[in-house]
Amino acid sequence: MITRDGHIHTPYCPHGSQDALSLYAEKAIEAGLKDITFTEHAPLPEGFYDTVPDKDSGMRQEDLEHYLKDIEAIKKVYKKDLRIHTGLEVDYIEGFEEETRNFLNQYGPALDDSILSVHFLKAADRYVCLDFSPDAFKELISLTGSADAVHSLYYETVIQSALADLGEYKPKRMGHITLARKFQRLFPALDSHEAEIQQLLNVIKSRNLELDYNGAGTGKPYCQETYPSPAIASAAHQMGIKLVYGSDAHTASGLMQGSDQLIALNP
Repeated sequence: MITRDGHIHTPYCPHGSQDALSLYAEKAIEAGLKDITFTEHAPLPEGFYDTVPDKDSGMRQEDLEHYLKDIEAIKKVYKKDLRIHTGLEVDYIEGFEEETRNFLNQYGPALDDSILSVHFLKAADRYVCLDFSPDAFKELISLTGSADAVHSLYYETVIQSALADLGEYKPKRMGHITLARKFQRLFPALDSHEAEIQQLLNVIKSRNLELDYNGAGTGKPYCQETYPSPAIASAAHQMGIKLVYGSDAHTASGLMQGSDQLIALNP
């Protein structure tokens, strides 16, 4: 039975819902969860230009202090029934390591738990949000030459993120490491990328990092599998890498999504 969800968004997400923190907490308790982490998208690094149309990939900087205070408040309300952690989902963006390190040095002491994720890829000196839309993925194919090249660039960037020096408050959990498969039924890769994925798992193991075992892909029509996929989750599990279920819910009703498809979850 799943009792922990380590990846939950909030009304502070500019591309999510306005469901209240209390509604997420009530739904978590109803689902039998004992332990959750709110991991809102952190503000994007200073100086980075958000390339998605609505510029809504991360929380607004001016909202961050309010977010942290609201999580602390909700912890107290539900402390008898639910252990709530303060967290963020932090973007790793190639070329903005120093800005990300500075951000974490400032806000890391306020966090209990956090996730490091790759959404933006740098191709031909342009940044594209990999998972924003099929058109964005198609743009990356045009910039790199093929769907396989996009996958290779993604895994290379995730490896860079795992190795990056982001200071003592660097997140310990790697977010949805097979996000490049979100549109796999539209733009299938010809290669399994097994060697690159194994290299990534080796790095994660060597750095004693955890994996976000993310259920969101199961509800995506062109993906229909967890991030990472069952075979990769099993390989990670056999290597002794800790897998932490994350619904990646952007609505309270999204809690527990994909949880019925998990095959290798560490306690």
